This record gives sequence, C-alpha cells and structure tokens, in this order.
Amino acid sequence: MWNSISNFGDAAVTLPLAMGCAIWIAGSDRRMAAYWLISLSVGMAIVGVTKILYAGCGIEIREIGFRVVSGHTMLSSAVWTTCITLFLRRAGRSSVGVTLGLAGGAIIGAARVVEEAHTVSEVIAGWAIGSAVALFFVRSLANSHVQLRGTIVAAVSLLLVSGIAYGHNAPFQSLIDQYSPAICRRFQ
Repeated sequence: MWNSISNFGDAAVTLPLAMGCAIWIAGSDRRMAAYWLISLSVGMAIVGVTKILYAGCGIEIREIGFRVVSGHTMLSSAVWTTCITLFLRRAGRSSVGVTLGLAGGAIIGAARVVEEAHTVSEVIAGWAIGSAVALFFVRSLANSHVQLRGTIVAAVSLLLVSGIAYGHNAPFQSLIDQYSPAICRRFQ
C-alpha cells in the first residue's frame, strides 16, 4: 500500500503533471508559466545538489539522520498542491486546493519513511521546500489576477497524463549514483 502511495510522488508522474500545468498556465499567461517552471526548478536543484553531495562526496548530517532531501516529497508537495489549486481556483476554492495538496505531499512523505527510503528529517526538508515552491507560485498567480482558460480540458488532460505515468519510475537516482562521484572528484 505505501509503495502505491509513494508512486504518486515519483518524478515519472509529477514532472509530466508539472509540464501539463505549465502548458495550461502558458495558454493564459506565459510569464506565470515561466514563474512556475523556475520555482519548481529551484526546488529540484536543491534536491539534486543534496543527492550529488551524498552519493558522490559522502556528505551527510548524521546527528539528525539527514543525507538528502526527499525528491518524492518535494515534487509531490509542489506539483500536486499547484495542480489541485489550479483546478479549484475557478470555483474560489484555492485554499482547499492548497490544503489537499500539502496534505497529499505529507502522506507521500510518510510513505517514504515507512518504506525506509528516507528519514523523517529528509521528508520534512522535502515537504518544506515543495510547500514553499507551491505557496510562492500560488500566491504569485493570485496576485497576478490571471484567469486560466480551459479548466475542464486541462483537468481531463492532466488526469489522463497522471494515469498513464503512474507506476513508472524516473531513472534519476541511478544517474545520480553513476555520475556523482566524478562530479565530486572535480571539486576536490
């Protein structure tokens, strides 16, 4: 059961959803779509740096059981919160979308702990970064007063994308494990 929950946070699901959201947003405002992609990229970069530092250089904080930021938790908190909020925004229920998305990210984080893929501190870091990404973007969108078009079409498209992508795993971890030692050697 926990693996099934965890799969909703895999990059194979969340990145196509994030791109779908960007395309949907770009249909109304390209600048806001760029904000979304840049915000998410910053969160992903933080995750990536911690994974490279651990896998390649062996850097960790043993006292709190911290090796890397949980990518599943960060992506799910950022992407699902943004996606659900975009769906509910037109109905005036953005706060419900934020609450549901952040709760979903926390549940996916809990699944990562139960599966022993991450420690509590790694999940908390992922949830905090993903939440910050989502909240920054959702607030920026609200302040922009952009009205998104095609909510029904976008909702059906994004559900279809997530249904197709669900259960697949992105190969990022194996790439990080393979190339991180060489990256760290270059900076020593």
